[in-house]
Amino acid sequence: MRSMQKYLIFLLLLIAACGKPEPDVPEPVVVDFSLIRAADFSAIPKIEATTLAAYFNADGKYENILTTFKNNGGNTVRLRLWHNPAGGYSGFEEVKNFAEEIKAAGLRVWLTVHYSDTWADPGSQVTPTAWQGLTYAQVKDSMYAYTAKIVSEIHPEYIQIGNENNGGILYPYGKISSNESQFVELMATGLQAVRDNDPQTKTIIHFAGINNPTWFFNKLTNLDYDIIGLSYYPFYHGKDLQLLTTTLNTMVQTYDKDIMIAETAYPFTLDWNDWTNNIVGSEDDLILPDYPATTAGQKDFVNRIKGIVKGTIRGLGFCYWGGELIAFNGPEASDGSSWENLALYGFNSRALPVMEAFGK
Repeated sequence: MRSMQKYLIFLLLLIAACGKPEPDVPEPVVVDFSLIRAADFSAIPKIEATTLAAYFNADGKYENILTTFKNNGGNTVRLRLWHNPAGGYSGFEEVKNFAEEIKAAGLRVWLTVHYSDTWADPGSQVTPTAWQGLTYAQVKDSMYAYTAKIVSEIHPEYIQIGNENNGGILYPYGKISSNESQFVELMATGLQAVRDNDPQTKTIIHFAGINNPTWFFNKLTNLDYDIIGLSYYPFYHGKDLQLLTTTLNTMVQTYDKDIMIAETAYPFTLDWNDWTNNIVGSEDDLILPDYPATTAGQKDFVNRIKGIVKGTIRGLGFCYWGGELIAFNGPEASDGSSWENLALYGFNSRALPVMEAFGK
C-alpha cells in the first residue's frame, strides 16, 4: 500500500512539473540590414573610462547603448579612428576592441579613418605626427601599410578613406589647392590597400555638404570605390530638403555609385544641460515650422532623412552623428558636451523617441 502511495505522489509531482509554465525567454532581436541605419558612437569608450555617465532605455532601465540601439532597429555603428591620439582615445587598440564588442552585439562596423592624430574635416587635415617630415613616397607607403593593418585586423563592413575630405587629405601632401594629383594618388592608395587586404569591405569617400559636391567627385572618377558619403546638417549645409533629394539622385546618376548620408543630426531642444557652449542654440538653425526643436521634431527629421534616402535609387542608408554625447561630465562642466541637445538621449539620459526612427 505504501508503495502505491509513493507511486501516486510521484505521479502527481511529475504531472505538476510538466504543467509548470516555462520561464519567459526574450525573443532574439532579428537585425534587418536592408537599409543602413547607423549611429556614430565613437566617444563611448572614453565616456565609459573617464566619467560616471550612464544610459537608460525609454523605460528608464539601465541598458548598454548598443542594446538599446539594436532593439530599436539600428544595425550599424560608425567609429572614428585616429592614428596616434593623445590618451589613446579613438586610437587603434581602443577602436579594435570596441569594434569587436559591436560585432558581438550583432551590429556592423563602419570605420572612419581620419589619417590624423585628431579631427580631420574641411578645415583641417593634419598629417599624423609620425609621418610628418617624410617624403611623399614614404607617406604613400605609410598610408598603404596603415590601411592594410586596419582592414586585416578589424575587418569592418564599411571603411571611409578619410573624413570630410573637401579640401584634401594629409596636408600638405594631399591638399587639393596645391597638390591635387597627389590627393588623388593618396586616395587611390588607401582604396587599393582595402581591396588587397579585405575585398569584402565596402569603401566610402566622404564629402561635407550637398551644394555642388560634383566638383570634388569629378576629381575621383577613375578611382575604385563603392559608396559616396555626404554629411548633411541643416545648421551647416542649409535647410533645403528638396536640394538634398536632388543632390542624392544627381550623384547616383552622374557617378553610378551607391550613396548614403554619412552624418546628420537634429536638436530635440534648444536648452542645455551643462556649462559647455552648444553648437546649436538658435531657431535660425532649425527647419521651421516642420521640424521644431522638440523630441517629436527630432524624430520627424530623422524619419524624413530616412525617407529621402529610401526614395533614392541606390540610396544605402544614413548615420546619426553624436548620439552618445549627453552631458557626460556633469551639469556644471565647462569641458563637457557641446552636443547634448542633439543626442539620442534626453537630459535624464533616457533614450528619446528618435531611437524609434532607426526601425524599418
